[in-house]
Amino acid sequence: MENGYDIFWTSHALNELAETFSYLENNFPPLVSKELAQSLDRVLKLIAIQPATFSLSDFIGIRKVVVKKFNTLYYRQKGDRIEIISFFSNRQNPGNLKNILETNP
Repeated sequence: MENGYDIFWTSHALNELAETFSYLENNFPPLVSKELAQSLDRVLKLIAIQPATFSLSDFIGIRKVVVKKFNTLYYRQKGDRIEIISFFSNRQNPGNLKNILETNP
């Protein structure tokens, strides 16, 4: 990313992102998807410039940020890039998150 760290999405995080937008597009007016996209863009720009802006999660070296009420982004810095590990739907069982983050060393 220009003037900051490169952002890399894991395949798992991309799948979660696609599922989220698919769900929104099928169940809500287009404005909801647009608002999520804008919020996500703002968060990613902040992370790219200053990765430590958001708080550490309960998992070592992994930070988190609530993008919108129902979605939390989990990421970590790996060298000169930021790795997005999960775009987690907060309506899921929290045990799912533990499995996701522990299997992405």
